[in-house]
Amino acid sequence: MNAIRLVVGLGNPGPEHELDRHNAGFWFVDRAARAFGARLARESKFHGDLGRARIGGEAVFLLEPATWMNRSGQAVAALANFYRIAPAEILVVHDELDLPPGQAKIKQGGGHAGHNGLRDIQARLGSADFWRLRLGIGHPRTLELNQDVADFVLHRPTREQQQAIDETIAHALDCLPDAVAGRMEAATARLHTLARGARPARGV
Repeated sequence: MNAIRLVVGLGNPGPEHELDRHNAGFWFVDRAARAFGARLARESKFHGDLGRARIGGEAVFLLEPATWMNRSGQAVAALANFYRIAPAEILVVHDELDLPPGQAKIKQGGGHAGHNGLRDIQARLGSADFWRLRLGIGHPRTLELNQDVADFVLHRPTREQQQAIDETIAHALDCLPDAVAGRMEAATARLHTLARGARPARGV
């Protein structure tokens, strides 16, 4: 199985969006950069903030697109094309409506389920074969909120939900060396084992 050479966190740029649920991918990459000693800096050629880390002995790019969410693929494709990184060597970290806060899953390929960041990455890479780390943020319907999805993802989680998401990110970081080395089955098993020990936050 291919090693991961590029970890991409999805979100919207700007301080007004830092705490939005839609920026969960940025939260993950920020913490990965701190954990593995990388410094993110703006690289205009790649339309985003880029860092280089060594994770489990492997050299890995960390990327946060500086475009809006629906143009995330511009940054991903620019970097992947320049360094000849195949879709199967990319891990995209994003918010997931279909999982409650406190849960996460790893998968390869599949549809974009209406997520505009994933949609644009698929279109610009010409492939859906990249890996995804899906960080649960919950859905307004299952959380019993009278709020449409677009509004929900552009607002901050409750304190309890944020704590659950933060714990999930910490678990996922523990699994990252296995994922980067291409040991996806081990990373997935470890992530799900860790997640079972946490109680998903469902309330408001």
